[in-house]
Amino acid sequence: MSRKKPIFGSWIVPVAVVAVVVWLAIRALASNSASEAPTQQLQGDFEKVVTAKGLPEQILNYEAMTISFNASTHNPNWVAWELTRDEAKGEEPRSNKFHPDPNVPGCASPDDYRNSGFDRGHMAPAGDMKWSQKAMEESFTMTNICPQAKALNTGAWKKLEEKCRLWADRDSALVIVCGPVPGDPIDMYIGTSQVVVPQRFFKVILAPYANPPRGIGFIMPNERVEGGMQRAAVSIDEVERVTGHDFFSALPDSIENVIEAQCNFNLWSTLK
Repeated sequence: MSRKKPIFGSWIVPVAVVAVVVWLAIRALASNSASEAPTQQLQGDFEKVVTAKGLPEQILNYEAMTISFNASTHNPNWVAWELTRDEAKGEEPRSNKFHPDPNVPGCASPDDYRNSGFDRGHMAPAGDMKWSQKAMEESFTMTNICPQAKALNTGAWKKLEEKCRLWADRDSALVIVCGPVPGDPIDMYIGTSQVVVPQRFFKVILAPYANPPRGIGFIMPNERVEGGMQRAAVSIDEVERVTGHDFFSALPDSIENVIEAQCNFNLWSTLK
């Protein structure tokens, strides 16, 4: 008498094998898709800035930053630097030793700020330079400093600097350019050097290695910023219009046009 085969015996093993194979294939496909997700590997000198026509400038190439210095105002026209994820986590202690650059005509002295009512306001912040002793010392060079109202320097400006370090950690690197807005009426000077007190400051930020790449700008008055940094957010196009500078020209035009038209502070703040 022949034994009856189990009802499922003829197909349960093959189906199980097929299921496992399919599952492994799906996992491999998902893994490959994640590793091969489209990213735009942008390359170029993103710290390059075309300075507004008519502004005197001396280009200073420090280790940590590039500065366009204006001897007539005794301020930088702009300061540009890259901030990477690792640099944002540096541990070099703050220097606090402001000093002039003896090789730069028109460089202000720390004493020009004494009893002026204005802070020695960093453009490239000391907090971004904790990755090396030299970078930290360079950030206290007076070519990197502008007269800033304390309400700005310790308020929205400082909070934006802190945000940039968080964004650099998230996006692997940022390129940042900031400085005083040129062309505003000059109605105040400080110190023996007659350092011009800017009425406004700008900052533009590029995340070239984010997917997709993105950018944002800010314009802040040299006083308390009503509504904080979010209210000061503008497009990079707007900063270029106000300052006359040209930022991030190393980007391909198709990408530059999109990035520089953006102004979405909430997107920057909520992205993980």
